Amino acid sequence: MRPCGSCFVPRSCSAGEHLVSWCLVGAVKRFKGLVNDYTTSCAWLREGVAVFLYFLRVQRIAYGDHASQFGELYEPDGVAQGAVVVIHGGFWHQRYGLELGRPLAEVLVADGFRVWNIEYRRVGGGGGWPETGDDVLAAIDAVDLGPVVTLGHSAGGHLAVWAAKRSARVCGAVSQAGVLDFTRHITPRALELCGEEQFADASPAALVPIGKPVVCVHGDRDEDVPVEQSIGFCAVEPQAELVVVEGAGHMDMITPGTESWERCRAAVVRLAGGC
Repeated sequence: MRPCGSCFVPRSCSAGEHLVSWCLVGAVKRFKGLVNDYTTSCAWLREGVAVFLYFLRVQRIAYGDHASQFGELYEPDGVAQGAVVVIHGGFWHQRYGLELGRPLAEVLVADGFRVWNIEYRRVGGGGGWPETGDDVLAAIDAVDLGPVVTLGHSAGGHLAVWAAKRSARVCGAVSQAGVLDFTRHITPRALELCGEEQFADASPAALVPIGKPVVCVHGDRDEDVPVEQSIGFCAVEPQAELVVVEGAGHMDMITPGTESWERCRAAVVRLAGGC
């Protein structure tokens, strides 16, 4: 017997059977649609829950009245093994923000640290010198974290080492491809932050000895801040340790999973253990 040409019944069918067949086909299609809708809804639901849990764990705290005077505080599960202040880079310019430090904060809080990822006034948004430096010191004092390790990338590396000199709360600094000497290699960029007459106060190389342990991690393929910045600084700073990562570029320092980041991470753990 030949199948019905209008439905899935494998034979000729009556009008009633044909109607039932089409109802079943419609039900199956609707079921598949519901499954797809549910799957999509679940994806959105999972994303929403993740965002909700993120903000439960991360607290936004203002330390001043300016829109850029705030930070994000990450609290670990259980007893903290120390505290880290994350300072993002971007050559002190307004277009770069603390979102650069969030992936690092996520790793460090999972390692058991309290993490204070800070924003600050930048060039083009009320910053400059000494405003930018003043904000970093104010942010460090704003939250009761006890002794802290500062961790900073690029321009943030400058601020991390500078804060180690200026703040009694900082017990050590990790500079990730940091800008450490305003008189060499990057002087035109430094002049966007401050005048040459301010180098003596703003440039870490001019503040040696820092008086705290400093670990300078730098890639030998850095395309933005030459590795000579860290080499030169470590040559004159008695408590500095130089870590050169072969083949590493500028952004490798803040990319979790890279050798550069793992070197920075290990340096944080080691310095925090001595606080």
